[in-house]
Amino acid sequence: MIPRINALTIVEKLNYNPAVAIVGPRQVGKTTLAKQIAKDFSKPSVYLDLERTSDLAKLKEAELYFRDNYNKLIIIDEIQRLPSLFQTLRAVIDERREAGEQNAQFLLLGSAALDLIQGVSETLAGRVAYVELGGMNLIEIAEHASQEKLWIRGGFPSSLLANDDYQSFSWREDFILSYLERDIPALGPRVPAETLRRLWTMVAHSQGQIINQSEIASSLGMSVPTIRRYLDLFVDLMLLRRLQPWAGNIKKRLIKSPKHYVRDSGLLHTLLNINDYDSLFGNPVIGKSWEGFVIENILSIAPKHLVPLFFEAVSNAEIDLLLEDRNQQFIAIEVKHSLSPKLEAGFYSACQTINPIKKYIVYPGSENYPFDEQIQVVSLIKMMEIISGL
Repeated sequence: MIPRINALTIVEKLNYNPAVAIVGPRQVGKTTLAKQIAKDFSKPSVYLDLERTSDLAKLKEAELYFRDNYNKLIIIDEIQRLPSLFQTLRAVIDERREAGEQNAQFLLLGSAALDLIQGVSETLAGRVAYVELGGMNLIEIAEHASQEKLWIRGGFPSSLLANDDYQSFSWREDFILSYLERDIPALGPRVPAETLRRLWTMVAHSQGQIINQSEIASSLGMSVPTIRRYLDLFVDLMLLRRLQPWAGNIKKRLIKSPKHYVRDSGLLHTLLNINDYDSLFGNPVIGKSWEGFVIENILSIAPKHLVPLFFEAVSNAEIDLLLEDRNQQFIAIEVKHSLSPKLEAGFYSACQTINPIKKYIVYPGSENYPFDEQIQVVSLIKMMEIISGL
């Protein structure tokens, strides 16, 4: 098992919260991580998978089951499958709180994002801490795979660690099909899987750009509200990242619409039928693929007090990624897929407006060096180390 950075955070939260929820896409490693945490935890545990009929049966009398396992950490996988359980969890947690117990009781796993785990935000408000688990990042896999392999195959363990590119690509095809035919229809009005695939592919072709929802709606024969609803669903399922624009009060005309990225680079490449590095190298999407890959890796380790944004003005002033801290100070990050990166005038113009405290260029190379007196050229892993230390 490849150790996950989130493990320490989860253990820390378990030590002072009655419940912790790990949320993330299917097959991203939530169950493996939870079982590993339970193995090393300070008290025994039990594991329930709510996709198993036998485990569902154990929770017909959930309050009694929890009482019988009072001194154990109870892991409940795919909890969104049984939304009625949240009321019982609330009652049990409150009862134990009254008895003076605050620490680990429940570790909850869900394949949908927070607002899709029905009832959790209201029913368990103030009783559950959340940890988001995405694909494996560059720091986590440094001893197991190369940066190039992670970029091509993405961060899902079964895809990254497959025996060859063909097996990896096949796994991702099956993953996409499973979401389109099973998971997404279960969460909203039914749309043919082929139509959803076309929507997802159109977004992939617009990687890191402003999506023209009206154009997509017309192409698919769907309404704009329907397109918007499914884009929201892809975001909630942690399959798309929606990066918001900086919207300060300045005289420049700013772009006010968000950009969208397919979060996992392997899924992006599968949607675009790119199955190896040679195919990617000759594809026009390579720059935006690298940009999304860099942004996703940086945000996977960025402290929660840093808000991710981008800056873009109608005048072509642009910064790929801004990280804003609590003091409204910025770190500006420009992403370039070149071993000899150059900056356009738009970056300097944007920096004059934003006045970032640090400026970086992230490129595919391994050396770190000054671009000029104020800007550093750094590798992705170096950039991640800098951000994680903030």
